[in-house]
Amino acid sequence: MRTQVAIIGAGPSGLLLGQLLHKAGIDTVILERQTGDYVLTRIRAGILEQVCIDLMDEAGVGARMHKEGLVHGGFDMLFKGERHRIDMNKLTGGKNVMVYGQTELTKDLMDARAAAGLSTVYEAGNVQVHDFDTRNPRVTYEKDGKTHEIQCDFIAGCDGFHGVCRASAPRNAIREYEKVYPFGWLGLLSDTPPVHEELIYANSPRGFALCSMRSQTRSRYYLQVPLTDKVEDWSDEAFWQELRLRLDPQAREQLVTGPSIEKSIAPLRSFVTEPLRFGRMFLAGDAGHIVPPTGAKGLNLAATDVKYLFNGLVEYYQDKSEAGIDRYSELALKRIWRAERFSWWFTSLMHRFPNEGEIAQRFQEAELDYLIHSEAGSRSIAENYVGLPLDFGH
Repeated sequence: MRTQVAIIGAGPSGLLLGQLLHKAGIDTVILERQTGDYVLTRIRAGILEQVCIDLMDEAGVGARMHKEGLVHGGFDMLFKGERHRIDMNKLTGGKNVMVYGQTELTKDLMDARAAAGLSTVYEAGNVQVHDFDTRNPRVTYEKDGKTHEIQCDFIAGCDGFHGVCRASAPRNAIREYEKVYPFGWLGLLSDTPPVHEELIYANSPRGFALCSMRSQTRSRYYLQVPLTDKVEDWSDEAFWQELRLRLDPQAREQLVTGPSIEKSIAPLRSFVTEPLRFGRMFLAGDAGHIVPPTGAKGLNLAATDVKYLFNGLVEYYQDKSEAGIDRYSELALKRIWRAERFSWWFTSLMHRFPNEGEIAQRFQEAELDYLIHSEAGSRSIAENYVGLPLDFGH
């Protein structure tokens, strides 16, 4: 089989890149080692920046998102038992974010790809990338007991943190930066109305908590927990009780509890790969970087990578220029490091770190007090949260 761009991974970044390239008349094949149903069961992010919203529209798959997504112009920060609102819309000259679950976004992209009759191979086993340092890269995979080969011009590695693409990059050509945090997030999804119309980020003596949502009738809550905790240690009742203890009296009173649909613990890490290009193979999304979820940047960074890579590939095919693909890694990494810094800073500000004592909590509360009561401080949080504008290096 021959295609122009072989995309490894049918998560949001792979599907979004595939849809954009299709609209531009560029041929793709997507390989995914899991089933489509499995991909749709992965519960992930739910906050979209404007760059992600615009890309969904550009890809022609934004209709349901605009109909069902919830536009948020701010969020609450809770510390010392009191809530304070960050008015993002006012502080950033009218910018907002949208609550729309990653699962829904993935479904929209899957449906569009299927409707267009485009090639996606699910349950592709033993995917391997070959000759990406030449002008004739290849991808091999196994399906139904047979080995298949795809010849292509480029390989897009959208296959996540544990994928084959980054693992195949030559060790002497790659640098990896990592920080692992000493706690995880215990998440619970429930078909209950959200406790508040916007998100609440809570810094409490008992640890961080986040009240989020997926819709007006489905809520997503998180608790900071030790890395030694197991999901089985937490009954629904224990989760709700602990969440109450980390909230303010008003939120506690308004909290509607119910049985969990899904419960999981996610470890937190900051991770960046440099560069993001190896010959004719590019890394995008979680294959190249991971952010702690505190700043809601993971999916949005993946979308930014896709935008830069898409532009570069279109320039290559339509203008016969390699300038865009040559700058892909540099442009994407500049934005990635900014988002990594914000996510690290926000995580450090809102969580209890073991062995740091009460003085660390007082430092955090003093900084939060400054951020809330300084317009410059509040604007800095708001600008980073809604996402910085794309830089194309002109």
